[in-house]
Amino acid sequence: MRFVKNIENDYCAATLFSANNKYIIKFEAGNLEQIYKVSELDVSGEDDVEEMLGDTFMKKVMQRFQEMHEDFDEILDSID
Repeated sequence: MRFVKNIENDYCAATLFSANNKYIIKFEAGNLEQIYKVSELDVSGEDDVEEMLGDTFMKKVMQRFQEMHEDFDEILDSID
């Protein structure tokens, strides 16, 4: 996997990678990660990938992080 660049945004850490003819977008918030893969054939380049990550999508990513965090807390609480 090859590092392409960090993607600047106001929400979380986001990194763009390239591997096996795919762009891999990795979002990180605390101890959680979300990874999305996009075929290089579906976009014309890195700029298209960044364009996809608009405000609406990023808010959904953050909502998923919140849901993931709640699910994980629930699991941790159940083992106490």
